[in-house]
Amino acid sequence: MRTRLISVRLGSVLSGLLLALSATALVVAPQASAATGVAAVGEALKKGPVYVDPRAEAQLPKAEADALAQKIKDAGKPVFVAVLPATAEFPQDKVLGAVRAETGITGLYAIRLGDGFNAGADKAVMPQNAVRNLTEAVKTGTPVDASTQLNNFVDQALSQAKGSAPASWGSTGADGGAPVGGLITLGAVAAIGGGGAYALVRRNRKKKEEARREAIERLSVVVDEDITAFGEELDRLDFHPGEPGADDAMRKDYEQGLDSYEKAKQIMASVERPEEVRGVTQALEDGRYALACLDARRQGRPVPERRLPCFFDPRHGPSTEDTDWAPAGGAARTVPVCTADAVRLRDGQDPAVRTVDTERGPRPYYDAGPAYGPWAGGYFGGGILPGLLMGTMLGSMMSSPAYASDFGGGDYGSGFEGGDVSGADFNPSDFGGGDFGGGFDGGGGFDGGGGW
Repeated sequence: MRTRLISVRLGSVLSGLLLALSATALVVAPQASAATGVAAVGEALKKGPVYVDPRAEAQLPKAEADALAQKIKDAGKPVFVAVLPATAEFPQDKVLGAVRAETGITGLYAIRLGDGFNAGADKAVMPQNAVRNLTEAVKTGTPVDASTQLNNFVDQALSQAKGSAPASWGSTGADGGAPVGGLITLGAVAAIGGGGAYALVRRNRKKKEEARREAIERLSVVVDEDITAFGEELDRLDFHPGEPGADDAMRKDYEQGLDSYEKAKQIMASVERPEEVRGVTQALEDGRYALACLDARRQGRPVPERRLPCFFDPRHGPSTEDTDWAPAGGAARTVPVCTADAVRLRDGQDPAVRTVDTERGPRPYYDAGPAYGPWAGGYFGGGILPGLLMGTMLGSMMSSPAYASDFGGGDYGSGFEGGDVSGADFNPSDFGGGDFGGGFDGGGGFDGGGGW
């Protein structure tokens, strides 16, 4: 009797749950199908990799859209696809960035707009040149249907995109057609497994945040020393704008030096990610060149050319020549050096290398770990730095994907990885690709579109 009573109650609970799910489906489905615009695209792409506007369903039928979505999910990459009608609510020159901002997730975004096609990506996921090349590869001079074009693009993109699928996609396939009983089972599994997955994500993010905080603490010591040293240089110059012989050029140099000093202090006071330190050392380098110009003008010498700072210690000021140098056990390379270090090297002595504190004691900055990449990048620039650092610990670490994600890499980007939720916190100049164009008439009627 008790068993029958439990069965009856369980049946009542399940019946109620079924009714609730059915009612929810009846209410939500019409709203989802009726929703349009960039907001609807963003919301849909948070839940799955493929969105087809109801007005564009003829281009990519549901079965083909589901198959494309499953392909992306199986690969686990942050690749987003939208098929949209060419209407005023989707302006060709803004829709790509608008969808990225609305979705709020770093990734590679491909949009079929009418008969045109364009794609864009955050640099953490794919370089802009690669996006442009892939985009152009799927634009042909003959008509091509949406399914063929999008599958061709996705097939190539999945092997190149970095990062992972956002957690908001879950692990199921395309929506639709699942029995209610299956939904209940999947819901129970998600409730149990989702908690563990969420905990894992939180642990990973916590570890990264701890690493970034530690990197900022280390950088703060070095950068504060640099800012202090620059302030002492300003004092040693003992320049007064109204002193005899001072002219407008000298006053401008001095003002630039003061501005750089204040800018460096302001940036450092608000640093939240290691890569932001690059702005501090860039400001200090600008200031040091201004002070070198001021000193030359006061002594009646020609203004020095703008050169990189001394490789061994940027506090030495702008370099005066290039010389060959090799780290212990490493290959020789040409580095910019100050006059004093050039003389030391010619005399067979060691240069005055900037050292920083590590667990192993004082070490040259280029052998002290990845945290000093942003610091060095501000002085030497992301483009030239890898060549200067080849064969050193910092150079090796900067070339790894782990460094790129944790410390900004050579591009010193936002710090977000593919699949991370960044919201609208992304630099449009770091999100790029090709131009809209269809291929049916040589450009799909979207002349001048895209441009990222």
